[in-house]
Amino acid sequence: MNRFAIYMSSYALKTLAPFSKAKVRVHGEENIPDGSVIFTANHFTRLETILLPYYLHGITKKPVWSLADAELFQGDLLKSFLENLGAVSTEDPHKNYLITKNLIAGDNEWIVFPEGMMVKNKKVFIQGNFGIQTDDNIVKPHTGAATIALRCEFYRERIRRMQSKNKSEYERLISYFEIEDPVKVLGIQTYIVPVNITYYPILAKENLLSKVAQKLIDNPSARTMDELKTEGSMIFSGVDIDIRFGKPIIINKYLHNSLVESDLSSERKIDFDKNIYSRPAIKELSDQIMNQVLTSIYTMTTINYDHILAGILRYLPKDLKDEDIYTLKCRLSLAITRLIPKTNIFFHENLYQNQISLLTGDRYKKIEHFLKAAIDTKVITSEKDKIHIHSYRIDDAQYFHNVRIENPIYVMANEIEPIKEVVESIKRITEMTPTEVHKQIKKDLVEKTKTDYFKDYKQYYIEGESKEKKIGAPIFLKSENERAGILLIHGYMAAPEEMKEFTQYLHEKSFTVYAPRLKGHGTAPEDLSTTTYLEWIESVEEGYVILKHTCKKLFVGGFSTGAALALELCTRTHDISGAFAVSPPMKLKDIGSSFAPALSIFNSMMKKAHFTTITKEFVDNDPENPHINYGRNPVAGIRELKRLTESLEPELKNVKLPVLVVQSRNDPVVDSDGTYKLFNNIASVQKEYFLFDYEKHGILLGKGARRIYENIESFISHIIQQE
Repeated sequence: MNRFAIYMSSYALKTLAPFSKAKVRVHGEENIPDGSVIFTANHFTRLETILLPYYLHGITKKPVWSLADAELFQGDLLKSFLENLGAVSTEDPHKNYLITKNLIAGDNEWIVFPEGMMVKNKKVFIQGNFGIQTDDNIVKPHTGAATIALRCEFYRERIRRMQSKNKSEYERLISYFEIEDPVKVLGIQTYIVPVNITYYPILAKENLLSKVAQKLIDNPSARTMDELKTEGSMIFSGVDIDIRFGKPIIINKYLHNSLVESDLSSERKIDFDKNIYSRPAIKELSDQIMNQVLTSIYTMTTINYDHILAGILRYLPKDLKDEDIYTLKCRLSLAITRLIPKTNIFFHENLYQNQISLLTGDRYKKIEHFLKAAIDTKVITSEKDKIHIHSYRIDDAQYFHNVRIENPIYVMANEIEPIKEVVESIKRITEMTPTEVHKQIKKDLVEKTKTDYFKDYKQYYIEGESKEKKIGAPIFLKSENERAGILLIHGYMAAPEEMKEFTQYLHEKSFTVYAPRLKGHGTAPEDLSTTTYLEWIESVEEGYVILKHTCKKLFVGGFSTGAALALELCTRTHDISGAFAVSPPMKLKDIGSSFAPALSIFNSMMKKAHFTTITKEFVDNDPENPHINYGRNPVAGIRELKRLTESLEPELKNVKLPVLVVQSRNDPVVDSDGTYKLFNNIASVQKEYFLFDYEKHGILLGKGARRIYENIESFISHIIQQE
């Protein structure tokens, strides 16, 4: 409804904005054509009736109309008010004429919800066909949007033909539809634009609205509380809302039907929606159009973590009683990896990021929140590191009006049913045994780390500055009679080559060793300048998972920045037997590092002001190992190193496994006072501190390095013997 809808939606959003944590993203604006447009959207909450008119008006600047519930037109005063604002009642006997007259001119836009109701359970796909599963029966989606669009384009085309064939009929139609500019009307077309609105996560819990309602309403119904808890939570607790506009469906091409053509060209008088001989054909065409519309709406769902997890629970073999939580995480990771390359599926922005955190403590709580909802609603029960799946709950079709509270997992699983590729991909993952899943995770990660490096090397390669490709390649040495696996992490501005001698030493001692490449390293300084410390953490996590799927016992250690990253991993994981940190950079002697954050801010300000010629993005570096290290140090990289150490320091209390800290007293880069402070802050009961007198930073290479190798190997061997 034009001004009314725009005014009300704008007012509602502005009123709620200060309190709302919802984040709205609009996609596909380029798909909105100019002409007579009907927008057809899925209907899950009342929020759509506010959001869609508001954002549409902001995009097109046109008034937005829609049918209003007949209950709103009670009383002459309110009825008059709404009609003056352009609202049309669903029970208005003239609504078809009013809509067509308004739509044909192309000055306004219409919103139609083809489902005809809020589909709270998202069950719209039944045995391969579109249908809405309610408590009582199955309801077919409405075809009204297609009928309206066909009617509009039918009369536009008829006016065009009558202009030369029957002047009186042409003038009658112009007058009947009150067309002021025939040239404009005949110069545009009618379209249906499918719209999908996806919410993530689907929240349903107590909030400000539900609490107020319970105080003001005596015994509110389950339906009322469902709506208040679900929609209130979306507003106040935070939810991502993706509004996606699909490709427009051109209606004119559907008029190319012999029966329709006959009516279009007939010179007889055709009254509105009467004596149209092609009505059966138009009905059939409406069904075809709506099938295309509905397919587009539901296949544009923005896939998120909850969708995939709910699908995994639904399609796991029914005879599988229990699932290890880590294996569930692996299935989720594999499903995302398989789905993301598919360009015809839409994904929540988080799924495009590196998913390794899912397998290393669920740093962003994506799985934790889902499992809590599944436990709270009795879809699963959990004991230690396993879940027991109650399969009957995954397909529980009861409680249509409060299903979002009673069984949100069922709702999530239903939402992906119309997307065949997603369902089939998830099914293939669920058919794999846990052993097959774990092997595939390792294989994919080994391939990914190589591919990522070669891609970055090619992108950032600088003739005469970048090192040989082998310098930055990950090192993976598998021992046939392994004692344990060791994750060995190189330092800042270095590469896996820095760890090559140490990896060979450890491999000779019957250890399986993996030395990952930290993102931004082994290529060129420009690569490092655009990399964050969180990406370094992800590189470490990938190496950790590769080893976890290779060895039964794990140790982790690193040099300098690699030492800090090794300890950071230990703050979040609980299956590592021990760790060692060589020269962790908690306090640096280089005074230039103190100015890096300020210089980084200065560079950012100068770029915004377009004064790029006075920025200083790199400082010269005089490396101890020029065949490995960068000769230029990016200021942004120093800033990220500082962020890493600042984030690590308060988490050292969570490091409780055996730890060895190694430091050189005369290190020209790292201050040993900072290292000793780190040692004291580590909460481990079993910890050792070795202090050497080497006058260099890179003590794991060259003269004297073997002494350190032996001390670290002795520390690891002692832990193995203890266990």
